[in-house]
Amino acid sequence: MRKLPLILGLLMGIMSGSSDVMAQQHSEQNHSKYIAPKDKLVQEKLAHWQDVKFGLLMHWGTYSEWGVVESWSICPEDEGWCERRGPYSKSWFEYKKAYENLQTKFNPTRFAPEKWADAAKKAGMKYVVFTTKHHDGFCMFDTKFSDYKVTSPKTPFSANPKSNIAKEVFNAFSKQDFMVGAYFSKPDWNTESYWWPYFPPKDRNVNYDPKKYPEKWQQFKDFTYNQIQELMTDYGKIDILWLDGGWVRPKESIDTTISWQKTIPYNQDIDMAKIAAMGRKNQPGLLVVDRTVSGEFENYVTPEQSIPDHYMPIPWETCMTMANSWSYVPNDEYKTTKKLIQTLIDVVAKNGNLLLNVGPGPDGEWHQDAYNRMQEIGKWMDVNGESIYGTKPKAPYRQGKWAFTQKEAVSYLTYLPENGENQLPLEVTLPVSAVSKKSIISIPGIKVPLKWKASAEGIKVVIPEKVSKQLDSQPAWVFKVS
Repeated sequence: MRKLPLILGLLMGIMSGSSDVMAQQHSEQNHSKYIAPKDKLVQEKLAHWQDVKFGLLMHWGTYSEWGVVESWSICPEDEGWCERRGPYSKSWFEYKKAYENLQTKFNPTRFAPEKWADAAKKAGMKYVVFTTKHHDGFCMFDTKFSDYKVTSPKTPFSANPKSNIAKEVFNAFSKQDFMVGAYFSKPDWNTESYWWPYFPPKDRNVNYDPKKYPEKWQQFKDFTYNQIQELMTDYGKIDILWLDGGWVRPKESIDTTISWQKTIPYNQDIDMAKIAAMGRKNQPGLLVVDRTVSGEFENYVTPEQSIPDHYMPIPWETCMTMANSWSYVPNDEYKTTKKLIQTLIDVVAKNGNLLLNVGPGPDGEWHQDAYNRMQEIGKWMDVNGESIYGTKPKAPYRQGKWAFTQKEAVSYLTYLPENGENQLPLEVTLPVSAVSKKSIISIPGIKVPLKWKASAEGIKVVIPEKVSKQLDSQPAWVFKVS
């Protein structure tokens, strides 16, 4: 992920209120540059993806051994999220060597992707995006083009029958009917055709001028193409190619109003047209998400750790952490179930999807809090999921504490209570006036329809005391108008 100013615990990142964040969010809400796909199969898959609404993202790699922010501690930038800690921190060269040596310790013997898929399904998630490779270049799949991988003899887990972790994850989730997405980092800080050892790296970018050394850059383009081709041909059905590392992009695509983009020194064009064509040849209808690079190969936009402040008519997805960090950090603090459910409701009302991240630990397990949140979210979704799945936003989308969605002739008005607001009042005024006399107003999970009457303020709905008690302390209350 693209890191924003932060320090949490060891090396963790969260969203800040910096001007760069605001510029980035403004850019992601500017949908004038969005190009809708022309391929009918891509259109159909995109429409299906928009209907499923809720997905799981997982950041996992050798960095979990140290419990540090994924990849970024080896980036030679003077930023909080790149800060080095520990016995090797005085020398970047020693630190990078020690970091890469984590490969020889990585042995997640509790890895059981079927357990994850089961938990995610019970939570109501419908798609998964898994990190096949982060910026550090360590491959969680059996690539033929690098030995810096989980299946290398250097990695203890390579002796495990489930050592090809990405394939095991994709298979487990496919069996549960999830859409499957492969996260892939375009930059690779381990390969010599990106960080060429002839020059020391200065920042996250390629450390030589591709225009001056075109053969070296062609090697990197070929390397990237070949690894993505492996994922598109050897790992079952792939629905989404989710590309991170937006500084690897054509020079003309740089948005100079965003500080992290205007500092990109070189044209880093990797020929996305060729990559997308290959991907869709092998995976018809493949969604390509070239994050932050507006245009033909960003089939949906991905605001990170943030939610647009208004409805957006284009396909989009908020990617957000369930805890504070993207990757495993000991004793990380998880968001409340109420916060997570209300985030999903807010996102869906504005026409988005929510991709919620969990970081597995070095042993191959999730923190118990992640399982607990999944179970609690699932209880609410089992009853109220009809207000989420397959719905479309309905004006005014978000108004005060209310969120509005619709499905054909049915409207859903969802009330998002504040902390401490635990009991549904015995009379609730719905902020809507266009209701037929024959309309039925009900609450999902409650069998009896509610009594209501029109008023100048809206529709006043009477809530029986028994119903109010039954819905006590819910994270959100859904009213169905049909």
